[in-house]
Amino acid sequence: METVSSRLIDDLGRHLNYLRISITDRCNLNCVYCMPQERLEKLKHHDILTYEEIFRLVSISANLGIDKIRLTGGEPMVRSGFCDFLSSLTSIPGLKDISLTTNGILLKNKLQKIKSAGIRRINISLDTLNREKFKTITGHDGFDQVWEGIELAQQIGFHPIKINMVVMKGINDDEVADMAGLSLRFPFHIRFIEYMPIGLTNHTVPFSHISNADVKKSLERVGNLIQ
Repeated sequence: METVSSRLIDDLGRHLNYLRISITDRCNLNCVYCMPQERLEKLKHHDILTYEEIFRLVSISANLGIDKIRLTGGEPMVRSGFCDFLSSLTSIPGLKDISLTTNGILLKNKLQKIKSAGIRRINISLDTLNREKFKTITGHDGFDQVWEGIELAQQIGFHPIKINMVVMKGINDDEVADMAGLSLRFPFHIRFIEYMPIGLTNHTVPFSHISNADVKKSLERVGNLIQ
């Protein structure tokens, strides 16, 4: 029988049941709000957790009451063997939910393997619906790849599909209403992320901050799109 002492509890007495794991620091995009102009040196292969170590970490965490896992990066799918690792991860007893956050570039070709592994929830980073803006923001001409991956994910039964948009004044803030409108056409959850230049992210990008309050005002002008 599980006891309180075997569960993770914070100082306020709340049960901690969520764990976020960065599979890799590598990414196949070069987003202006994320990557410094002088690229950071990536971790050596031997400095990152092996899949065996991640499996052990999650197994121990599950025994302590963790039942929700989110896999992020970098871009998780650029790491060799990722889809095979998912199959082993979903076999761990006690886990109720495993979700994946991705930029979507590799999504279309890997969706069937991801679904076969038991993953049903995905978060996709998409900051614009404009192909040229996508190229400017990410440094990669990959909008069609991402959108085709999103469409296929919906067709084969992933739910919920969450789309994350980092809102940048003067870059894509004019698309807030259009992005929110996707939720009227598709069963997508749209989430707007407030850009915060912290740490070693690119502080020299040519745009300024836009607050969540400003985003909310933009949405209120076009109807009831906020939950």
